[in-house]
Amino acid sequence: MRPLELSLDGLIALTDEVGMSQHGKFSTIDRKEGYTTDDNARALIAALRYHRSFDDAYSLTLAETYLAFLLHLQREDGRFHNLLGFDRGYQDEIGSEDCMGHALWACGCALSSNAPDSMKSAAKEIFDRGLPPSHGFKSPRAKASTILGLRCYHDAFPDDGNVLSNVDTLAKGLVEQYRAEGDWRWFEAYLTYANARLPQALFAAYECTREQSFLRVALSSFDFLVETQVLEGVFQPVGTDGWFMKDGERSFYDQQPIEASCMVEAALTAFDATGEDRHLETAMTVFEWYHGRNTQQVHLLNPETGTCYDGITPEGLNRNQGAEATLSYYLAYLKMRERNLV
Repeated sequence: MRPLELSLDGLIALTDEVGMSQHGKFSTIDRKEGYTTDDNARALIAALRYHRSFDDAYSLTLAETYLAFLLHLQREDGRFHNLLGFDRGYQDEIGSEDCMGHALWACGCALSSNAPDSMKSAAKEIFDRGLPPSHGFKSPRAKASTILGLRCYHDAFPDDGNVLSNVDTLAKGLVEQYRAEGDWRWFEAYLTYANARLPQALFAAYECTREQSFLRVALSSFDFLVETQVLEGVFQPVGTDGWFMKDGERSFYDQQPIEASCMVEAALTAFDATGEDRHLETAMTVFEWYHGRNTQQVHLLNPETGTCYDGITPEGLNRNQGAEATLSYYLAYLKMRERNLV
């Protein structure tokens, strides 16, 4: 099934003057859950990709809202709060490494986008202040998101040698984590969430540096994900009810939209790095998960609101429609559109 052309409705439905709300009860914003840096960073990426693809003026208005949110959530030391209540009060002292990585990725995307210079200046200030804390990251996903942000920063400032030095350091950290797991072919002793973001980052690091070890580990780990999750031609992501522990049995439910999105983006980045058509085939197979080619044969998009259902359970759809699920579809769709695959 060929998806309908994407509108901004899904982003608009979840966004107010503060930013993108975290959760929805069915298709209604659940305001008591507030907002997160994680979601507003990914929303900034989605809005900027939408503007690049459709030259839509309102997408820049949304992007400005999300960028302002990141500016507000950044602490003086460069780190970020992650949780903001509907009352506009901070709900944490400091956010996770993952949320900081998402913010850096988003600001890097702004720098390499066709956004106005004023937005790029603000994004650069946030990025430059937020990068030093990344040197102490332990989370592989935080390292991966930061690499993706640096990759975009490099596109904007190709003569800045410090950018490639930071990419090299973070990517070598991922390679070390991968090698520590031996024959498991992964960076941790378990597969959990947003898995494909890790090989995606190493493919991007290879594109910057041409370091062969980054490409080898990217290919090995991504092939492992494909072998584990594309079964009989159907994408079946590792489920949240138990995940997949090394030497254990993998879970098949609940299936989350973020896994499909990360796989699509990783496959397309793998194609960019290698030119191998098999990665395009993987991207198309995984993208079809949203449109009914899944274990429950359900469609994840709500055509009335433009939002995405939160996942697939053994009984069918989780009918809540929050930020992470909706953004996952936007990020995947817009990457596919860049290559004329939708």
